[in-house]
Amino acid sequence: MPEKPQLHRAATLVLSAAMAVLGVLILAVTLSNGGGPLTLGFLLGVLFVGAGAGRFYVTWRYLR
Repeated sequence: MPEKPQLHRAATLVLSAAMAVLGVLILAVTLSNGGGPLTLGFLLGVLFVGAGAGRFYVTWRYLR
């Protein structure tokens, strides 16, 4: 069984990736339903992708 810091890091990476994927799905659904770049779904999708990717990058880069 991995140590606690490694387990925490792995869980953070998985949840961050899931958050980014969820953002992409929100974007896809919004755009497929005719939403534009100023709709709530589009803005939330961009924020989810940014937050997930940013958290993934910080965890991957600085917590090796």
